[in-house]
Amino acid sequence: MSQLTETAITTYSLQETSVDANGLFKIIDMNGQYPQQFGLFLSPHRKDFYFMALVRQGSSRHWIDMVPYTLKPDSFYFTLPHQIHLKEKSVPSVGKILCFTDEFLAMEENASLKQLPIIKNQHNGHELTLTAENIAFIEDVMNKMQAEYEQKKNWLNGMLLGYLRVLLIYLSRLYNEQFKNEEPSADRMLLKNFRQLIDEQYAELHDVAAYADQLNISAGHLGEVIKQQSGKTAIELIHERVVLEAQRLLFHTDLSIKEIAWQLGFEDASYFNRFFKRLIAETPMQYRRQNREMYH
Repeated sequence: MSQLTETAITTYSLQETSVDANGLFKIIDMNGQYPQQFGLFLSPHRKDFYFMALVRQGSSRHWIDMVPYTLKPDSFYFTLPHQIHLKEKSVPSVGKILCFTDEFLAMEENASLKQLPIIKNQHNGHELTLTAENIAFIEDVMNKMQAEYEQKKNWLNGMLLGYLRVLLIYLSRLYNEQFKNEEPSADRMLLKNFRQLIDEQYAELHDVAAYADQLNISAGHLGEVIKQQSGKTAIELIHERVVLEAQRLLFHTDLSIKEIAWQLGFEDASYFNRFFKRLIAETPMQYRRQNREMYH
Protein backbone atom coordinates (compact mmCIF):
# COMPACT_ATOMS: atom_id res chain seq x y z
CA MET A 1 0.00 0.00 0.00
CA SER A 2 1.02 3.62 -0.33
CA GLN A 3 2.86 5.48 2.38
CA LEU A 4 0.67 6.43 5.33
CA THR A 5 -0.22 10.04 5.93
CA GLU A 6 1.21 11.77 8.97
CA THR A 7 -1.75 14.09 9.54
CA ALA A 8 -5.51 13.84 9.49
CA ILE A 9 -7.12 12.33 6.40
CA THR A 10 -7.52 14.91 3.61
CA THR A 11 -11.06 15.58 2.37
CA TYR A 12 -11.46 16.50 -1.31
CA SER A 13 -14.39 18.38 -2.78
CA LEU A 14 -15.75 17.62 -6.24
CA GLN A 15 -14.27 20.91 -7.45
CA GLU A 16 -10.79 19.84 -6.31
CA THR A 17 -10.81 16.43 -7.99
CA SER A 18 -11.08 17.73 -11.56
CA VAL A 19 -10.13 20.96 -13.23
CA ASP A 20 -13.44 21.31 -15.12
CA ALA A 21 -15.82 20.13 -12.41
CA ASN A 22 -18.75 22.42 -11.67
CA GLY A 23 -18.54 21.61 -8.00
CA LEU A 24 -21.90 19.81 -7.75
CA PHE A 25 -22.11 17.16 -10.49
CA LYS A 26 -19.81 15.38 -12.90
CA ILE A 27 -19.97 12.38 -15.22
CA ILE A 28 -16.95 11.17 -17.19
CA ASP A 29 -15.67 8.18 -19.16
CA MET A 30 -12.95 5.81 -18.00
CA ASN A 31 -11.31 4.92 -21.29
CA GLY A 32 -8.43 2.89 -19.93
CA GLN A 33 -7.52 5.56 -17.43
CA TYR A 34 -9.16 7.65 -14.72
CA PRO A 35 -8.77 11.24 -15.96
CA GLN A 36 -8.20 12.85 -12.56
CA GLN A 37 -5.42 13.42 -10.06
CA PHE A 38 -3.64 10.12 -9.49
CA GLY A 39 -1.99 11.41 -6.34
CA LEU A 40 -5.44 11.71 -4.82
CA PHE A 41 -6.05 7.99 -5.18
CA LEU A 42 -2.70 6.63 -4.06
CA SER A 43 -3.00 7.99 -0.52
CA PRO A 44 -5.86 7.70 2.00
CA HIS A 45 -8.47 10.42 1.48
CA ARG A 46 -12.13 11.25 1.84
CA LYS A 47 -14.51 12.65 -0.75
CA ASP A 48 -17.29 15.04 0.26
CA PHE A 49 -19.47 13.74 -2.58
CA TYR A 50 -21.19 10.55 -3.74
CA PHE A 51 -18.97 8.47 -6.01
CA MET A 52 -20.42 5.88 -8.40
CA ALA A 53 -18.77 3.86 -11.15
CA LEU A 54 -20.05 1.51 -13.84
CA VAL A 55 -17.08 -0.78 -14.49
CA ARG A 56 -17.08 -2.71 -17.77
CA GLN A 57 -13.39 -3.64 -17.60
CA GLY A 58 -10.96 -3.31 -14.71
CA SER A 59 -9.26 -5.16 -11.87
CA SER A 60 -7.65 -2.54 -9.63
CA ARG A 61 -7.58 -3.04 -5.89
CA HIS A 62 -9.22 -0.48 -3.60
CA TRP A 63 -9.89 0.06 0.08
CA ILE A 64 -13.04 1.55 1.58
CA ASP A 65 -12.30 2.28 5.23
CA MET A 66 -10.58 -0.93 6.42
CA VAL A 67 -12.07 -3.25 3.78
CA PRO A 68 -10.15 -4.18 0.61
CA TYR A 69 -11.89 -5.18 -2.60
CA THR A 70 -10.92 -5.77 -6.22
CA LEU A 71 -12.94 -4.32 -9.08
CA LYS A 72 -14.81 -6.84 -11.21
CA PRO A 73 -15.99 -6.30 -14.80
CA ASP A 74 -19.69 -5.59 -15.37
CA SER A 75 -20.28 -4.35 -11.84
CA PHE A 76 -21.44 -1.10 -10.28
CA TYR A 77 -19.56 0.51 -7.38
CA PHE A 78 -20.71 3.26 -5.04
CA THR A 79 -19.53 5.05 -1.91
CA LEU A 80 -20.93 7.73 0.37
CA PRO A 81 -19.34 11.05 1.29
CA HIS A 82 -16.61 11.00 3.94
CA GLN A 83 -15.70 7.32 3.80
CA ILE A 84 -11.95 6.73 3.56
CA HIS A 85 -10.76 5.68 0.09
CA LEU A 86 -7.44 4.28 -1.04
CA LYS A 87 -6.48 2.98 -4.47
CA GLU A 88 -3.42 0.77 -4.23
CA LYS A 89 -2.26 1.16 -7.82
CA SER A 90 -3.46 2.50 -11.16
CA VAL A 91 -4.87 -0.24 -13.40
CA PRO A 92 -6.61 0.71 -16.70
CA SER A 93 -10.39 0.58 -16.42
CA VAL A 94 -13.27 1.07 -18.84
CA GLY A 95 -16.66 2.42 -17.84
CA LYS A 96 -18.24 5.60 -16.49
CA ILE A 97 -17.84 7.56 -13.29
CA LEU A 98 -20.61 9.65 -11.77
CA CYS A 99 -20.07 12.15 -8.94
CA PHE A 100 -22.57 14.45 -7.24
CA THR A 101 -22.93 16.30 -3.96
CA ASP A 102 -25.59 16.55 -1.28
CA GLU A 103 -26.25 20.07 -2.54
CA PHE A 104 -27.09 18.72 -5.99
CA LEU A 105 -29.51 16.16 -4.54
CA ALA A 106 -31.13 18.92 -2.47
CA MET A 107 -32.20 20.70 -5.66
CA GLU A 108 -34.99 18.15 -6.04
CA GLU A 109 -38.27 18.95 -4.32
CA ASN A 110 -38.81 17.22 -0.96
CA ALA A 111 -35.22 15.88 -1.05
CA SER A 112 -36.71 12.46 -1.86
CA LEU A 113 -33.56 11.19 -3.59
CA LYS A 114 -31.70 11.19 -0.29
CA GLN A 115 -34.17 8.63 1.06
CA LEU A 116 -33.43 6.04 -1.64
CA PRO A 117 -31.68 2.83 -0.49
CA ILE A 118 -28.65 3.33 -2.76
CA ILE A 119 -28.06 6.72 -1.11
CA LYS A 120 -28.88 5.74 2.47
CA ASN A 121 -26.80 2.55 2.07
CA GLN A 122 -27.99 1.03 5.31
CA HIS A 123 -26.13 -2.21 4.62
CA ASN A 124 -22.81 -0.45 3.97
CA GLY A 125 -22.49 -2.04 0.53
CA HIS A 126 -20.12 -0.95 -2.23
CA GLU A 127 -20.80 -3.29 -5.13
CA LEU A 128 -23.76 -4.37 -7.27
CA THR A 129 -23.50 -7.36 -9.61
CA LEU A 130 -25.10 -6.59 -12.98
CA THR A 131 -26.85 -8.70 -15.60
CA ALA A 132 -26.69 -7.86 -19.31
CA GLU A 133 -30.15 -6.26 -18.97
CA ASN A 134 -28.97 -4.15 -16.02
CA ILE A 135 -25.90 -2.98 -17.92
CA ALA A 136 -27.94 -2.01 -20.99
CA PHE A 137 -30.34 0.09 -18.90
CA ILE A 138 -27.66 1.77 -16.77
CA GLU A 139 -25.44 2.54 -19.77
CA ASP A 140 -28.36 4.03 -21.67
CA VAL A 141 -29.29 6.38 -18.84
CA MET A 142 -25.68 7.33 -18.13
CA ASN A 143 -24.98 7.99 -21.83
CA LYS A 144 -27.97 10.33 -21.99
CA MET A 145 -26.90 11.99 -18.77
CA GLN A 146 -23.36 12.49 -20.05
CA ALA A 147 -24.55 13.93 -23.37
CA GLU A 148 -26.75 16.40 -21.50
CA TYR A 149 -23.90 17.29 -19.15
CA GLU A 150 -21.46 17.96 -21.99
CA GLN A 151 -23.90 19.96 -24.15
CA LYS A 152 -24.88 22.26 -21.25
CA LYS A 153 -28.14 23.45 -22.76
CA ASN A 154 -30.90 25.37 -20.98
CA TRP A 155 -32.42 23.75 -17.86
CA LEU A 156 -29.30 21.60 -17.50
CA ASN A 157 -29.71 20.81 -13.81
CA GLY A 158 -33.37 19.88 -14.27
CA MET A 159 -32.48 17.38 -16.99
CA LEU A 160 -29.59 15.95 -15.00
CA LEU A 161 -31.79 15.55 -11.92
CA GLY A 162 -34.40 13.79 -14.04
CA TYR A 163 -31.90 11.27 -15.38
CA LEU A 164 -30.27 10.90 -11.96
CA ARG A 165 -33.63 10.17 -10.37
CA VAL A 166 -34.31 7.37 -12.88
CA LEU A 167 -30.83 5.93 -12.37
CA LEU A 168 -30.93 6.04 -8.55
CA ILE A 169 -34.38 4.46 -8.39
CA TYR A 170 -33.23 1.67 -10.72
CA LEU A 171 -30.05 1.14 -8.67
CA SER A 172 -32.11 1.15 -5.47
CA ARG A 173 -34.20 -1.72 -6.84
CA LEU A 174 -31.01 -3.69 -7.47
CA TYR A 175 -29.72 -2.70 -4.03
CA ASN A 176 -32.89 -4.01 -2.36
CA GLU A 177 -32.70 -7.25 -4.34
CA GLN A 178 -29.04 -7.87 -3.57
CA PHE A 179 -29.05 -6.69 0.02
CA LYS A 180 -32.61 -7.85 0.78
CA ASN A 181 -33.69 -4.55 2.29
CA GLU A 182 -37.26 -4.13 3.55
CA GLU A 183 -39.66 -1.20 3.25
CA PRO A 184 -38.97 0.80 6.43
CA SER A 185 -41.63 1.13 9.13
CA ALA A 186 -41.86 4.18 11.42
CA ASP A 187 -39.59 2.45 13.91
CA ARG A 188 -37.17 1.52 11.12
CA MET A 189 -37.09 5.15 10.03
CA LEU A 190 -36.31 6.19 13.60
CA LEU A 191 -33.34 3.83 13.56
CA LYS A 192 -32.18 5.34 10.25
CA ASN A 193 -32.56 8.88 11.56
CA PHE A 194 -30.69 7.96 14.74
CA ARG A 195 -27.83 6.48 12.74
CA GLN A 196 -27.71 9.57 10.55
CA LEU A 197 -27.46 11.85 13.58
CA ILE A 198 -24.69 9.67 14.97
CA ASP A 199 -22.80 9.92 11.68
CA GLU A 200 -23.04 13.70 11.84
CA GLN A 201 -22.19 14.20 15.53
CA TYR A 202 -20.35 11.15 16.91
CA ALA A 203 -17.23 13.22 17.66
CA GLU A 204 -19.17 15.68 19.81
CA LEU A 205 -22.06 13.72 21.32
CA HIS A 206 -21.54 10.40 23.09
CA ASP A 207 -24.74 10.14 25.17
CA VAL A 208 -28.16 8.83 24.17
CA ALA A 209 -30.16 11.67 25.78
CA ALA A 210 -28.57 14.29 23.51
CA TYR A 211 -29.70 12.40 20.40
CA ALA A 212 -33.16 11.72 21.86
CA ASP A 213 -33.63 15.46 22.39
CA GLN A 214 -32.94 16.12 18.70
CA LEU A 215 -35.44 13.41 17.71
CA ASN A 216 -38.06 14.89 20.09
CA ILE A 217 -38.55 11.67 22.02
CA SER A 218 -37.47 10.41 25.41
CA ALA A 219 -34.19 8.58 25.84
CA GLY A 220 -36.12 5.58 27.16
CA HIS A 221 -38.36 5.33 24.11
CA LEU A 222 -35.41 5.79 21.78
CA GLY A 223 -33.57 3.01 23.56
CA GLU A 224 -36.53 0.63 23.32
CA VAL A 225 -37.01 1.19 19.58
CA ILE A 226 -33.31 0.95 18.76
CA LYS A 227 -32.95 -2.29 20.72
CA GLN A 228 -35.96 -3.82 19.00
CA GLN A 229 -34.91 -2.73 15.48
CA SER A 230 -31.17 -3.35 15.64
CA GLY A 231 -30.70 -5.87 18.42
CA LYS A 232 -28.26 -3.43 20.01
CA THR A 233 -28.64 -0.68 22.56
CA ALA A 234 -28.56 2.95 21.51
CA ILE A 235 -25.29 3.55 23.33
CA GLU A 236 -23.75 0.54 21.57
CA LEU A 237 -24.50 2.11 18.17
CA ILE A 238 -22.94 5.39 19.27
CA HIS A 239 -19.85 3.61 20.56
CA GLU A 240 -19.56 1.47 17.41
CA ARG A 241 -19.49 4.61 15.26
CA VAL A 242 -16.84 6.23 17.43
CA VAL A 243 -14.72 3.09 17.30
CA LEU A 244 -15.12 2.83 13.51
CA GLU A 245 -13.64 6.31 13.11
CA ALA A 246 -10.87 5.44 15.56
CA GLN A 247 -10.04 2.35 13.50
CA ARG A 248 -9.98 4.42 10.31
CA LEU A 249 -7.52 6.89 11.80
CA LEU A 250 -5.36 4.20 13.38
CA PHE A 251 -5.26 2.26 10.12
CA HIS A 252 -4.75 5.08 7.64
CA THR A 253 -2.76 7.76 9.54
CA ASP A 254 0.19 8.22 11.83
CA LEU A 255 -1.73 10.46 14.22
CA SER A 256 -0.80 9.80 17.83
CA ILE A 257 -3.26 8.05 20.12
CA LYS A 258 -3.70 11.32 22.00
CA GLU A 259 -4.49 13.22 18.78
CA ILE A 260 -7.03 10.59 17.71
CA ALA A 261 -8.65 10.66 21.14
CA TRP A 262 -8.97 14.45 20.97
CA GLN A 263 -10.50 14.33 17.45
CA LEU A 264 -13.13 11.90 18.72
CA GLY A 265 -14.13 14.01 21.72
CA PHE A 266 -12.07 12.35 24.45
CA GLU A 267 -10.20 14.79 26.68
CA ASP A 268 -8.38 11.95 28.43
CA ALA A 269 -6.31 9.67 26.19
CA SER A 270 -6.12 6.99 28.87
CA TYR A 271 -9.92 6.83 29.00
CA PHE A 272 -9.98 6.54 25.21
CA ASN A 273 -7.54 3.62 25.47
CA ARG A 274 -9.82 1.84 27.95
CA PHE A 275 -12.89 2.62 25.84
CA PHE A 276 -11.26 1.22 22.67
CA LYS A 277 -9.96 -1.90 24.40
CA ARG A 278 -13.37 -2.65 25.93
CA LEU A 279 -14.96 -2.71 22.45
CA ILE A 280 -12.15 -4.15 20.32
CA ALA A 281 -10.38 -6.34 22.94
CA GLU A 282 -7.01 -4.72 22.23
CA THR A 283 -5.48 -1.32 22.80
CA PRO A 284 -5.34 1.26 20.00
CA MET A 285 -1.60 0.71 19.63
CA GLN A 286 -2.02 -3.07 19.48
CA TYR A 287 -4.74 -2.66 16.84
CA ARG A 288 -2.56 -0.35 14.75
CA ARG A 289 0.47 -2.62 14.94
CA GLN A 290 -1.40 -5.85 14.19
CA ASN A 291 -3.34 -4.48 11.22
CA ARG A 292 -0.35 -2.77 9.65
CA GLU A 293 1.60 -6.01 9.83
CA MET A 294 -1.29 -7.82 8.17
CA TYR A 295 -2.15 -5.39 5.38
CA HIS A 296 0.80 -3.10 4.75
